[in-house]
Amino acid sequence: MSVSLAVIEHNPQDASAPDAKSYWTESPRGFTGDESDEEKPGERKEKRGGAEREEKEKRVPPKRLDGIGEEAYWSGNRFGGALYVLAKDAIVRISVGGPDNEQIKIDKSKALALKALERLP
Repeated sequence: MSVSLAVIEHNPQDASAPDAKSYWTESPRGFTGDESDEEKPGERKEKRGGAEREEKEKRVPPKRLDGIGEEAYWSGNRFGGALYVLAKDAIVRISVGGPDNEQIKIDKSKALALKALERLP
């Protein structure tokens, strides 16, 4: 079993650094589950058959979770996952490993995130 915790905050010494809310919305695909499967102009699908299906399975859109922070998403696949929470001008990322099912991992991650959010200034 393992637990990973990361906190992303604004760097007050760098005026050009984005704040947590900006980073949240400007990150690639954001944390909001924009997992569009549409081809972009000029793009072509290279994968076919089973390989394409396996790749699509790995890209399960994040699940929005209520009751924690301003916004929260669980991003997971069959191997594990992580909880991302936007709160108090910070982003908290928690990942819990082990043999538990996804819902138990989400519940454990939420409990840990709530404890971490209490300690943010």
